[in-house]
Amino acid sequence: MMKEKFGRIGVLMGGPSSEREISLKSGRAVYQALKEQGLNVVPIDICNNSLKNIKQAKINCAFIALHGKFGEDGTIQSMLESLCIPYTGSGVRASRLCLDKVASRRIFKQFAIPVPKYDVLNRQSWRKRLPQLKLKFPLVVKPSTEGSSIGVTFVEKRRKLNQAINYAFNYGDTTIIERYIKGKEITVGILKDKALPVVEIVPKSRFFDFQAKYKKGKSEYIVPAKLSQRHYKRAQKLGLLAHKALGCRGFSRVDMILSKGESFVLEVNSIPGLTSRSLLPMAAQARGISLGELCLNIVRLCLK
Repeated sequence: MMKEKFGRIGVLMGGPSSEREISLKSGRAVYQALKEQGLNVVPIDICNNSLKNIKQAKINCAFIALHGKFGEDGTIQSMLESLCIPYTGSGVRASRLCLDKVASRRIFKQFAIPVPKYDVLNRQSWRKRLPQLKLKFPLVVKPSTEGSSIGVTFVEKRRKLNQAINYAFNYGDTTIIERYIKGKEITVGILKDKALPVVEIVPKSRFFDFQAKYKKGKSEYIVPAKLSQRHYKRAQKLGLLAHKALGCRGFSRVDMILSKGESFVLEVNSIPGLTSRSLLPMAAQARGISLGELCLNIVRLCLK
């Protein structure tokens, strides 16, 4: 009955971005979770931006487990719309805004959502503009359109700044220089346009970088986060506001820093990690929602 109700579901994973390996882990976890729920599900490895595998699979619904460019920037969403295939998660515009940290922060400011102080540099003019900036160290330098902390550098001294900027430009033409905010790293998962329990992240390194995110034992997680009721509710409210401000639908994950009683939104992940160890499933589990139930809920939202 489940197979007849939902039809054939394709789990899109892999892709051409720098987050390919992470996407494959999410995709395999989603595939297994949906299979255990009794659904007719097929894994589809997206390579070289080709839709050939999608067409051949003859699916009724696409579960997007692609991270980074092509998967989270509206590209695959636009392609699926051209094929009239329903897909999970946010639409074309919201996906593009979520991946673009510069564009999303402009919208956050319109909605009075606090973000860290930052400056934007582009590849052509950054050397001329950099001396004009009033910088206070430490700083965080990051590409404007990458996820999973790829291309991110924590910079304590000015002499390391140019190297960090050049490193970030390996991943795109626009780079953000952001004031480092010392505080608690927290994240708020959104499901069905409601905030899930807040997760507190305790990285063993200076900040929640790529190693801290994906290497076992490099971070600890507290669910629900040990915050005052006021700060806890404020984080959930801000997370939901950021989700809606960018036009997201269904689910997302909003990353923040809590410092001196104020929460600052860093970014919204339109397709967060979906393994059993990932943060959105972790928050859902605290609400009593298993990974299988989470994935099934996401499919239901898609088919609505």
